[in-house]
Amino acid sequence: MTARLLILVLLLAGRLLPAPPSPESFFGHRMGADRKLIAWDKVVSYFQALDKASDRVQVRVVGQSTEGRPFIAAYIASPETLSRLEQYRQIQKKLADPRVTPMAEAEQLFTQGKAVVMITCSIHSTEVASTFSAIEYAHRLATENTPKTRAILDNTIFILVPSLNPDGIDLINDWYTKTLGTRFEGTSPPELYQKYVGHDNNRDWYIFSQAETRVAISQLHNVWHPQIVYDVHQQSPFAARMFIPPWMDPIDPNIDPILVQNTNMIGTGIAADLTASGKTGVVVNAIYDFWTPGRHYQAYHAGMRILSEAASVRLASPMTVKPDQISQSAQGYHPRQHSWNHLEPWLGGQWRLRDIVDYQLITYESVLFQSAMRRADLLRSFYRIGERAAGRSSPYAFVIPKAQTDPGSARKLLETLDFGLVEIDRLEASFESGGKSYPAGSFVVRMQQPYSSFAKTLLERQQYPDLRLYPGGPPKRPYDVTAHTLPLLMGVQVDTLEKPVSVKLARAKQFNFELDRALPAGKVLAGSDVDSWKEVNRVWRTGATVWRDSATGDFTIGGAQPAGSVALKRPRVGLFKSFAPSMDEGWTRWLLEQFGFEYKSVNPRDIRAGNLRATHDVLLFPDQSPASIIEGYSPGSMPDEFTGGVGSDGAQALKQFAAEGGTLVFWNQSTEYATAQLGLNAKNTLQGVDSREFYCPGSLLNVTLERHPLTLGVPQQIAVWAQRSPAWEVSGESVSVLGRYPASNLLASGWLLGEKHLAGRPMMLEAATGKGKVVLFGFRPQYRAQSYQTFKLLFNALTRF
Repeated sequence: MTARLLILVLLLAGRLLPAPPSPESFFGHRMGADRKLIAWDKVVSYFQALDKASDRVQVRVVGQSTEGRPFIAAYIASPETLSRLEQYRQIQKKLADPRVTPMAEAEQLFTQGKAVVMITCSIHSTEVASTFSAIEYAHRLATENTPKTRAILDNTIFILVPSLNPDGIDLINDWYTKTLGTRFEGTSPPELYQKYVGHDNNRDWYIFSQAETRVAISQLHNVWHPQIVYDVHQQSPFAARMFIPPWMDPIDPNIDPILVQNTNMIGTGIAADLTASGKTGVVVNAIYDFWTPGRHYQAYHAGMRILSEAASVRLASPMTVKPDQISQSAQGYHPRQHSWNHLEPWLGGQWRLRDIVDYQLITYESVLFQSAMRRADLLRSFYRIGERAAGRSSPYAFVIPKAQTDPGSARKLLETLDFGLVEIDRLEASFESGGKSYPAGSFVVRMQQPYSSFAKTLLERQQYPDLRLYPGGPPKRPYDVTAHTLPLLMGVQVDTLEKPVSVKLARAKQFNFELDRALPAGKVLAGSDVDSWKEVNRVWRTGATVWRDSATGDFTIGGAQPAGSVALKRPRVGLFKSFAPSMDEGWTRWLLEQFGFEYKSVNPRDIRAGNLRATHDVLLFPDQSPASIIEGYSPGSMPDEFTGGVGSDGAQALKQFAAEGGTLVFWNQSTEYATAQLGLNAKNTLQGVDSREFYCPGSLLNVTLERHPLTLGVPQQIAVWAQRSPAWEVSGESVSVLGRYPASNLLASGWLLGEKHLAGRPMMLEAATGKGKVVLFGFRPQYRAQSYQTFKLLFNALTRF
């Protein structure tokens, strides 16, 4: 047989494949080269080429991004492992539920299974390095035969997600290419790099609102139950070169200590490998805490979340960091000083995209090699964490009664838990507990299940610790927020059962609720049911009339006008969209679209042009600073078409809009613009108060609402989301108070210092201005797609004209 024929036979047999293309040959430059970014279709094409050329790589399209781009995952392991992927997935599935896998069987599976490690890249699209690192490291694993590589391939199943945000890859690449060689090179684009939520896309890991989140959870996390998920990020260029866990306090007590200790071990191992490789500026146990499931889905599903944060450059443009630019302080360490958790400071010099890639390549290999070496131990810990969760006895369960004020929100709450693999049962017969009766058809979430930690942290109230920078000093800032209690956010009655009860249950996958009161006969929709607004918008599109009961808030569809009702006019909604992108504006767009409201984005030029009443009934201003609204990007900081704000001409145009009968709606920080620029008789009493005296870093606070058209369909006693939120002192008859904080016991969930500064203060106002109105929400009524109860307050405001 000739050599050529032998090669052909081997190729046909699948035993000899063409050499995988190197990244340099495929893209035309080294990964991390200065001033080089790449488009998403090229990334996908490269991974598909690896798939064709290597029996160590399988690439799958597992879903689509928000804008329709392919969402891919690469499975990398030895050819023998890849040929039996389903067998190993079944092992993971058995170990994930100790209730059905006895220890004797589990011991065998510990020796047979593989450690599953998932690395996720560039969820934040201005943090470009990790996708380059993913490409280069995938090629290494596809081609190298070093002892470390063999150990990784033989002992792990590596799931590599080159980007959790494919749309952002292209948006950043297009902006960088457009501005390359100009004074705007290396700037962030003047739009959100995820269509709706921008940088908040890694705050979506328990409400699951965005397409990319749902794909990653449903097609990867929930299918493979990885022991480790390594999420690769970048941070400020003016501090440490890289953060690695251990995390800072606080740690959510619902996260299993086994998992925390393993995270500490793996993180410290990565830091040791970086230091041994000569990399300086490595910090651990600083900046980032381990509290909210908004960033840590894995931690409530028996998996570690490893985070790295590398110092950034200007997208792909190098930068020189001067010694005096290194930050003087940072939470948990001093960037200029040697300490136990920051042993070798990096004190300035040139910093390039390739430097980030070099650091990340070390971390990728470290995570995987540690997993390979401790494969059986990681599987045993994984099983043990699930065993401990399934053995939880306090509380015994949570009960969600069948009758609810807001059936739509109640259904959404249970659908959210179900999507996160929480088991939900339906009562087959009624029972009583704690003096309450629960009818058949109510739902029960028992804690004796592997993912009870996820359910428990979302259903209970948070008690965030009072942490200070030093005794008697200012509060230690949480990395994100302190509360995530879904029943409070959604307005759903959920009761806790502390002790076991004997009841007949059946597993539920459909979650239907009843309204807690009777409705009049006819085509009537409950004003308290958030889903009614979807139907109202559908009816409006048909041209039919919607009537609203002035007392109950209920909607009647078509027909003659019912007594005590008014015709609900379909609003022409404008949403302010600054040239400086606002995540809160994006969340608002998402909300309006989900509930069927039509709207138009209104930019500063549109505002300044005036004549707004001709095209709009309501204008919304999301949570944005007054300076950003008034000034926007300063001249020279962005191309001219993206500079400027509403200015003084815009303020006059808004006053005219209200005078002619329009409604202006502001919330949170943007209310400061309204009170200052529109001449309202309301003063924010929290302005200038020191954080030692008052601090509310993302918490749920109790409030009392007045009966008013703006509060229809919402109970009088609710909790609202407060973060950088105002409280007012009002004067004059033109301003009506629609809601107040109580005199005491303000905190519903999270952390609050200095409640006396809020006690009795108004937190929701309406001011008459000419023929129109200005509505001020001293909170975020559409907070991160979570606050379903206060969605209705915002929707009420849309029809208040």
